[in-house]
Amino acid sequence: MGGTELTTAQVLEWRLRRQHLDADRSADGPVAVARRLAGVQAQVPSAAELAVALRTGPDAAGALRADLAEGRLLRTWAQRGTLHLLDPRTAADALALIGSARTWEKPAWTRQFGATPDQVARLVEAVGELLRGAVLTREELAAALTADPGFAPLAEQLASGWGALLKPLAWQGVLCHAPAPSGRVAFTHPADHSPDWPGLPPVDEAGPRLLAAYLGAYGPAGLDRFDAWLSRNSLRKGVLKGFAAALGDRLTDVTVDGAPALALTEHLDELAATTPTASVHLLGAFDQYVLGPGTKATEVLPAAHRARVSRTAGWIAPLLLVDGRIAGTWEQDGPLLTVTPFEQAPPAAALAAAAERLAAATGTAVPALRVAGPTA
Repeated sequence: MGGTELTTAQVLEWRLRRQHLDADRSADGPVAVARRLAGVQAQVPSAAELAVALRTGPDAAGALRADLAEGRLLRTWAQRGTLHLLDPRTAADALALIGSARTWEKPAWTRQFGATPDQVARLVEAVGELLRGAVLTREELAAALTADPGFAPLAEQLASGWGALLKPLAWQGVLCHAPAPSGRVAFTHPADHSPDWPGLPPVDEAGPRLLAAYLGAYGPAGLDRFDAWLSRNSLRKGVLKGFAAALGDRLTDVTVDGAPALALTEHLDELAATTPTASVHLLGAFDQYVLGPGTKATEVLPAAHRARVSRTAGWIAPLLLVDGRIAGTWEQDGPLLTVTPFEQAPPAAALAAAAERLAAATGTAVPALRVAGPTA
């Protein structure tokens, strides 16, 4: 079945369906969304809630809290070093792969964050002991660690809200976020947080599984795109090729408008049979629809408009999608929703319907719509 030729329009339509953005394909709760998307970025909690709500319905916030409290989801530093909501199995696979890059052992990392590889190794051991059977706030964890004179020089970094020294601990499977009273940041051990935590698997097992999960939501795609999504291109090319080889005939080479890519063989018939349809969607900030392929993926986001979506300090703007392509941004101020298209605005009726779906997903009143002048 090699050599299957697909169009970008087919691929984008298929991704919308696979990512539960088709009105007839809602996911069965936050865990199903997190599993299908191989994680939902949760650096901004409200953005994660909106991403799930658009794919499930207005009860997303409460369902998310319940799934986190009962360990069906983990919140931890994962893809690209950012906080994500993941089901335990996907979390274990992603953390094993990210950790395998050993970025904290590189001299540049030590110079930036002040911790040597030996100190990180000792932090892993100490935090693994401190958090077993316990939930500690950031302040409590930092205080317990810096009581050891060997960690005292790291006090400022350990207390930092950026969590730079805690990320390698998450990637080595000894720390994740824990629900805490009063909204304070707190941590526990993944094995205590979730009864389904499997422990970190071998890399050669985790890699093929996570690659297949990625292609199931954001494919067809190349290995470089998978690596950029996961680790900002920290994995060796030979390792990535090994993951693909391990999948064997589960993978098929395809072309998308002539460009080579990999697809899961089980999806080929569905991809080939996909007929693009006209659609308009309003997605929230940091939505996986663009984070999966990345903001440099020109089939999703025209290069000329990337700066309007990927903004300063890593902010990813709310998205206007037209036929699966990012065609503008939007913002809401109380009852007024302002859409700013890059070029031509979509039909008024289609845009109004998208605003109604956004309101239904969040359980709020339908906003008044305003279309600003094109930014192009």
